[in-house]
Amino acid sequence: MWHCSGGCEVDFEKVTMRSPLHVLCLCLFPFLLLHTGQAARQGQDIKCGACRALVDEMEWEISQVDPKKMIQTGSFRINPDGSQSIREVPLARSEGHLLEVMEELCEKMKDYGERVDASTNRKVYVRVTSRDGKTMDLSETTLDSRVTSGLRYACETIVEQHEDELIEFFAHETDNVKDKLCSKRTDLCDHALHVPHDEL
Repeated sequence: MWHCSGGCEVDFEKVTMRSPLHVLCLCLFPFLLLHTGQAARQGQDIKCGACRALVDEMEWEISQVDPKKMIQTGSFRINPDGSQSIREVPLARSEGHLLEVMEELCEKMKDYGERVDASTNRKVYVRVTSRDGKTMDLSETTLDSRVTSGLRYACETIVEQHEDELIEFFAHETDNVKDKLCSKRTDLCDHALHVPHDEL
């Protein structure tokens, strides 16, 4: 018997009857399975992290607009009864403002770094640039172009594929948007119950 690095065993008597390529495949298969599983989990982690960071940035932008500032929406045409279908909505949660915010949103992924959550061993993404100038704890946080570009790409994909859901949620929802949007609606976070609500 011969033991290979992937944890497999090969019987030499059978090896003579099979090609070296077949033996190599037998040895590499467990390794590739493990690697594929890890890559899928890392892909899930970055999608989830980008979604949660996106929600955090959207909520911050909304909070910076005066809540008393309103905008008129609807049709200015006169209805048969003489009324108009115009209503006032808060500017911060209007479709126009949300679309404007989403145009620049993924640029902000450069303000995030990567950490490994000790309890779940999953990657989480945290803001590394303070909005108010306070010093931030960056210990055990990876800051590099790989993290930034991965988050930005994931963010852009989410905005492109889920634009309608984003507008719908931010126009109306105010409570627990991260879990509602990133887990229940889009299924981008398969492990949302284990992600701390205040990680971002």
